Amino acid sequence: MPTEKPAFLKVATYNIHKGVQGLGPARRLEIHNLGLAIEQLDADIVCLQEVRKVHRREEKYFKHWPELPQAEFLAPPGYEAVYRTNAVTRHGEHGNALLSRWPVVSHRHEDISDHRFEQRGLLHVEVQVGDARAAHSSPTAPISVHVIVVHLGLIPASRVRQVAQLHKYIAREVPEDAPLLVAGDFNDWGTRITRMMQRESLHEWPTDAKPTYPSRLPMAQLDHVYARGLTPVSQMVPQGKIWQRMSDHLPLVAKFER
Repeated sequence: MPTEKPAFLKVATYNIHKGVQGLGPARRLEIHNLGLAIEQLDADIVCLQEVRKVHRREEKYFKHWPELPQAEFLAPPGYEAVYRTNAVTRHGEHGNALLSRWPVVSHRHEDISDHRFEQRGLLHVEVQVGDARAAHSSPTAPISVHVIVVHLGLIPASRVRQVAQLHKYIAREVPEDAPLLVAGDFNDWGTRITRMMQRESLHEWPTDAKPTYPSRLPMAQLDHVYARGLTPVSQMVPQGKIWQRMSDHLPLVAKFER
C-alpha cells in the first residue's frame, strides 16, 4: 500500500483557552494534556491563541501550574517557541504564540486593538522552512515563510477594521513574493472575513467548513489558516472526547504544498 506523500508544510492553529477549563471551583488545569496533544498533532508550525505568560492567581490555585510560561512549556522537544503579549490583566498577561520545528529568523508584534475593552495583537514570525520531501528526492534550499498569528475581536465591525489593519501590515512588512500564512481565531461566524482575505489572495482549502467551536458541539469554524504563495491541500479537525475537554475550541490542522 503506497504511503502518503509528505506535504511541504503542516500547520496547526489552536485557541487553548489559557490552559484552564471550567468556571469557579470546578475549573481544571488542562495545560499538561494540551502539551501531549500538541506533540501528537506533529505539525511543523503550531499557532496558539490565549496563551498565558503568567497568572499569579492561577499559580497559587493550581498545585501543578507549570514553572515555565505556557508557550515554552507546550513546545515539543526540538521546537522553538515565540510568544508576544496581547493583553495585560490584573493578575497577569496573555497573548499569541508560535511553536516551530524549523528555525525562526525573526519575529515582531503589532497592536491591532480596536477599542479599549479588547486588547488584541498580531504575532509575525519568519521561519526558515526546509523540504520534508528531501529524503525522497534531491534536496532543495530552505525558503523563508512568513506566519502571522491573530486573534480577532468579538464585535463584527471591529473584526472588519482589524482585518483592514492586517492587510496594511502585510503590504508594509511582508515581501510580495514571500510565502505567507495567516492563522488563528478569527471569531467570525459567517464568511465576511474569508471574503476579505480572498480579496488579498489569501486562501484556505476550498471544502465545506470544518467547525471548531464550541468544542463539545462544534457549530462554526472560527479558526482558519489562510495562505498566499502556498497551495492548500487539506485541512482537518481532530475528534474525540479528549479534544473536547481541553479547550473551548478544537484545533485546525492544514497542509500546504509549494
